[in-house]
Amino acid sequence: MTPHRRSAETITKLLDTALELHPGDFTLRAVTERSGVSMGSLYHHFGSLEGLAAALYSRCMAELLDALIAAVESAADARDGVCRAVRAYLDFTGSHPDKARFIHAGPYAIDLGPHAERIAAGKAERLARLNDWIGRHMAAGAVAPLPAAQVEMLLIGPVAEVTRRWLAGAPGIDLAEAARILPDRIWRSLSP
Repeated sequence: MTPHRRSAETITKLLDTALELHPGDFTLRAVTERSGVSMGSLYHHFGSLEGLAAALYSRCMAELLDALIAAVESAADARDGVCRAVRAYLDFTGSHPDKARFIHAGPYAIDLGPHAERIAAGKAERLARLNDWIGRHMAAGAVAPLPAAQVEMLLIGPVAEVTRRWLAGAPGIDLAEAARILPDRIWRSLSP
């Protein structure tokens, strides 16, 4: 096995183990003991527990954004894309609650601030694709001409809140029901 492949496998093992342990025993000791990877190797690849958390956050967020990109880029029109994006977010949450939990809780449980630039750089290309998609529909008059931050609040805000409450076990929160009700209502908030 080449050193590069061994290194990639070690990184994957550490990230997978960290995700398994979160939120319960998310510590350096627990990650190294469960993974069988040395503390020195963890420090070599990530620098710290926070560096490991930042890499895990980036990996989980990339998977969520890839699901949203696939949803909108396969859509017939703006309305279909918005509705597909809402359902894709909720589907991701239901299929990967561990990853959704880390996306929503990780940044609050662990100080990822020192890694903010790296995290933002990792999301930049994917967010640009999503913004380009909605921007084309705005330019064509199919989506209301709103600032990008407001589009994000209208499109992702309600879905993220449903996700947070569902992950917390709040009563009355059902992902299937949300997937049935929210897409059209969110579309109405973005339609011209």
